[in-house]
Amino acid sequence: MLPARIETGTKHKQTEEPSSRAQWNTPRSDTHPGMSYATRMAASFALASIMTVLVLVGVVAVVWSGAFTDYTRTNMTDIAEATASRLASMYETSGKWSIATLSEIADSSIVSDDIGLQVIDASGTIVYDDSWPAAPAVGTAGSDAHETHGLTSSAPTDASASVTRDIVLANGTVVGKVRLWVFGSDALLGKADTAFRDRTFNAMFIASIAAVTIAVIIGIFVSRMLTNPLRRITGTAKQIRDGDLSARTGLRGDDEIDRLGETFDEMATSLEKDLMHERRITSDVAHELRTPLMAMLATVEAMQDGVLPCDDEHLETVASETRRLARLVQQMLDLSRMENRTTPLNLEPVDIVPFVRRIVDGQQQLFIKRDLRLRFSDDTQGRAAVIDVDADMITQAVVNLMSNAMRYTPEGGWVVVSVRADRRTVQIIVSDTGIGIAKEDLSRIFGRFWRADASRAREAGGLGVGLSVTKQIVERHHGYISVESELGKGTTFTIHLPREHMTEPASSTMEH
Repeated sequence: MLPARIETGTKHKQTEEPSSRAQWNTPRSDTHPGMSYATRMAASFALASIMTVLVLVGVVAVVWSGAFTDYTRTNMTDIAEATASRLASMYETSGKWSIATLSEIADSSIVSDDIGLQVIDASGTIVYDDSWPAAPAVGTAGSDAHETHGLTSSAPTDASASVTRDIVLANGTVVGKVRLWVFGSDALLGKADTAFRDRTFNAMFIASIAAVTIAVIIGIFVSRMLTNPLRRITGTAKQIRDGDLSARTGLRGDDEIDRLGETFDEMATSLEKDLMHERRITSDVAHELRTPLMAMLATVEAMQDGVLPCDDEHLETVASETRRLARLVQQMLDLSRMENRTTPLNLEPVDIVPFVRRIVDGQQQLFIKRDLRLRFSDDTQGRAAVIDVDADMITQAVVNLMSNAMRYTPEGGWVVVSVRADRRTVQIIVSDTGIGIAKEDLSRIFGRFWRADASRAREAGGLGVGLSVTKQIVERHHGYISVESELGKGTTFTIHLPREHMTEPASSTMEH
């Protein structure tokens, strides 16, 4: 099994100005009026598709309609040129304009029924216009014909609504002009063109309706797919709020919402453990404080009742329990002062190697009494280890780690305190061959009043504030503590102290 590891440091905190204003609300109702997130998402999809359709229709109306108009004009121009060529051939054959021949050309396949035809001779006289009443079956077109009909042509007056081409003979002589237009249309759109345009716009309209419908359906599906896990998270949060700390979302996956669900479950698990830990802390603190109090009370009452003599031995018992109670209270005060940063930090240059060696020498007898072997090791390899620290605080931190190792190392075990140095930090390492720390407990060992499982707590005793105080001391020096541990093999605590004093505390990091 690989050893677990954790590093802890300080986080940047923003100070808040004190204020006498306070506010509290009861939990809001679970039902909220208004549009739901799923409905808003579906509506957003529909709105996006509608805007896309409107843009498409606008582009088509401007670009496609213009291109289609150019196409119809080009088509009409081709018809006009073909008609002018045929009229020139007819004129070369007969040498004159014939109404019968012109009518035959007008009725031919070149010119469709919805296209108007007008022929103008070289003098500008209209010799044929198929918008006039039917012309005589035989005759010669000319000024007499114009005078005979004397009618107003239905040809459009706007030049852009018709196409005109010269009738040119083979020798280059212009003998007239032919003019074509479409009945009932100023855009030269024939029946087939109009039908094609109408079918195109109808198809676009149907496609638009289909696109909006599909977008709404997709929006509803996607919104439900996204909101279902959110509903599960919300429901689980409500269960936890109502006291069911075992509620979990059960979400697993690789996307952001699934990871949110997993993180929420981890948070709920941590919260459940913290609340259970808080209940145990209350019991432990009460027990630890009650034990010396009850011992003192029992001794004092026994002396008052005459059961025990009021001698130095029994007074020492009361004094010993009083000192024990004072130590417990002092630990709590130390932690509070460290967390509130009310304890002044007196920095001075200290050579860490002889400094830690003296601490180890001072603790030798305590370890010998417990049948433990304590050793100091200088691993600096000749590097200087002089840094600015508060000597009293660092002494307390090192002693706390050594005491922790002493409590959890079986008889005959080793505790090694060593000093290392690199370019940026000086490290104080406390290693033991004790019972180790479970991997799931590593992230909580520096918590206030934290202690391990009940059997280990009973064996070791104490309030469990030593590591928390040590962490606060190291953070006051802008350093951090790393821990490596393996069950049954031992634990190593490493204090990392920076060589240069930093103006801001380093952020905390964790490794497993």
